[in-house]
Amino acid sequence: MKKNIKMLLLVSLTFMAACNNDESDAPAEVPVVPGSAVLTKYVALGDSFAAGYSDNALFIKGQSNAYPNILAQQFVAAGGGEFKSPLANDNIGGLLLGGNVIAGTRLYFVGQTQTPTNVPGKPTTEVTTHLTGTFGNLGVPGAKSFHLLAAGYGNVAGVATGAANPYFARFASSSTTSVLADAVAQNPTFFSLFIGGNDVLAYATSGGVGKDQTGNTNPATYGGNDITDPTVFANAYNALATSLTAKGAKGVVANLPYITALPYFTTVPYNPLTAKILGNGNETVGKATIQALNAQLYGPLKQALTAFGAGDRINLLSETAANLPLLIKDESLTNLSAQLTAAFTPTLGAQTAAFYGTVFGQARQAKATDLVVLTTRADIGTAPTAANSGLGIAPPAPLDKFGITYPLQDKHVLVPTEIAEVKKATDAYNVTIESVAKAKDLAFVDTKATLTQLSSGGIRFGNFVMSSSFATGGAFSLDGVHPSARGYALIANIFVDAINAKYGSTLRHVDLATYPIQYPQVIQ
Repeated sequence: MKKNIKMLLLVSLTFMAACNNDESDAPAEVPVVPGSAVLTKYVALGDSFAAGYSDNALFIKGQSNAYPNILAQQFVAAGGGEFKSPLANDNIGGLLLGGNVIAGTRLYFVGQTQTPTNVPGKPTTEVTTHLTGTFGNLGVPGAKSFHLLAAGYGNVAGVATGAANPYFARFASSSTTSVLADAVAQNPTFFSLFIGGNDVLAYATSGGVGKDQTGNTNPATYGGNDITDPTVFANAYNALATSLTAKGAKGVVANLPYITALPYFTTVPYNPLTAKILGNGNETVGKATIQALNAQLYGPLKQALTAFGAGDRINLLSETAANLPLLIKDESLTNLSAQLTAAFTPTLGAQTAAFYGTVFGQARQAKATDLVVLTTRADIGTAPTAANSGLGIAPPAPLDKFGITYPLQDKHVLVPTEIAEVKKATDAYNVTIESVAKAKDLAFVDTKATLTQLSSGGIRFGNFVMSSSFATGGAFSLDGVHPSARGYALIANIFVDAINAKYGSTLRHVDLATYPIQYPQVIQ
C-alpha cells in the first residue's frame, strides 16, 4: 500500500511539473515589481546623452529613443507614471534662434558613399518658441555639472551671448530657474543622474584647445573648451544629489567612461598615409613624392633637429611601408623655432628660414599614442588657410598639405599630455560619483566598464555583437560621440541592472535588436 501511495505521489508531482512548464520548459516569468524603489514620479537629469542627442543633433525620433525614455517605459509595469520630454519640432534636427540657424541638421549616410552628410532642409525648432508644461526628461545638451545648478541657464536672452543654453531655454519653467530647481519642483520619487561628460568633452573634441582648470574653483572664468576643476565638480555633484534625495527620493547615478575611447578619437589612424594616397591614386607617383619629401623637407628637418638633440621628432618616410605617420604640431614640445631658423638661414635666407622655424618649431610625426580627432580626416592633405593654419596666413607651396608638408594643428590631434589631463580629471570625477552613490545609498552604473567592453571585443547579444567601431559597430551614431538608438537601449539596460541590484526590483531589459543603429534620411 505504501508503495502505491509513493507511486501516486510521484505521478502527481510529475503531472504538476508538466503543467507548470510550457513546451520549451522555460521557467515561469518573474512578475515585474519595483522592489524598494518608488517609480511613480521619475525625473532624469543629465546632458546630451539623457536628452537623446544623436548624429550631431536633437530630433524627435532620437529623443524617443533616449535612455531615460526607454527606462520610463520599463518603469510603467512597476508603477511608473507619465514621463514627458521637451520634443523638437522635427526629425531633421538643428536649432533656430530668431529664425537664424544656430545648430545644423542631423547626419546620415548618403547612398553608397558612406560619408556622413547633413540631412537637407532648414531646422524648424525655434529656441524662442517656449514649450509649456512639466518635463521629466531634463537632459540638456552641452550642460556641464555646474550648469545644472545655474540660475538663468535657460534664459532666452542669454542664449546669443553664450550665457544660457538654447535647449534648456525652450522648456525651462522660468528665465531665472535652474535645471535642478525644475527637477526638485516636481517632487520626484525616483531620479537618474548621468552628468560630467561635458566637463572634459569639449576640451578633448577640440583637440585640447582649451585649459585644464584644475586648481581654479571659479567656473565663471572658464572657457567653453576648458576642463572643470575636480573640486568644482565634486561640489556641484554633491549639491545635486543632496537636493534630489532631500525628500527621500531614490535614484541611480552613473560614472563616466574615458571619452578618448569614443569613436571620435579612435577612427582616424595616426598613420593613414600611403604611397598611393600621396600619389593621388598612382603608387609610382607616390614613391617619387616620398623621395622628394625626404630630400627637400624631412631630411633637412631631421638633420637640423638631430643637431639640437631632437632627431627623434622626424624620420624619413619609407617607400615600402604600408602606413606612414602624419606630421603634427605638439605644443608640449620645447619650441625649437629659433634654432631651426638659425640652421636654415644660410640655405633659405633669413625670411624663409624664420617661416620654416615658426612652422616646424614644435613639429613631429604622429605616434600610436596620439589620437587624431574624427573631423581631422577632412583636413588631411588639404591646403591650410589663414583661418586654420595657426599663423593667420595661408602658407605657400610646398608647405600647403596638412599632415604631409604642414603640421596638423592643436585642434586636430590629442597628444599624450592632453590625453593624460582628460584621464586625470575623469578619474577624479568618478571618485566623487562613486562616493556620493555610497553615501546617499543610490544605485550605481559603471558606464566606464561598458565602454571598455565595447572598445575591446564588443558586447554580444543574441546573434549580434555591438562595438565602438565608427558607424559599423552599432553602439554610436555618426557624430562619433553620442550613442545610436541601439546604444541608448544598451545604456537603459545597464541602468535597469543597477536598479534591480540595488532596490530588489525586477525591471525588464529591452531587446537591443529592435533598435536601429542608423537613421535613414527620411524618418517616418
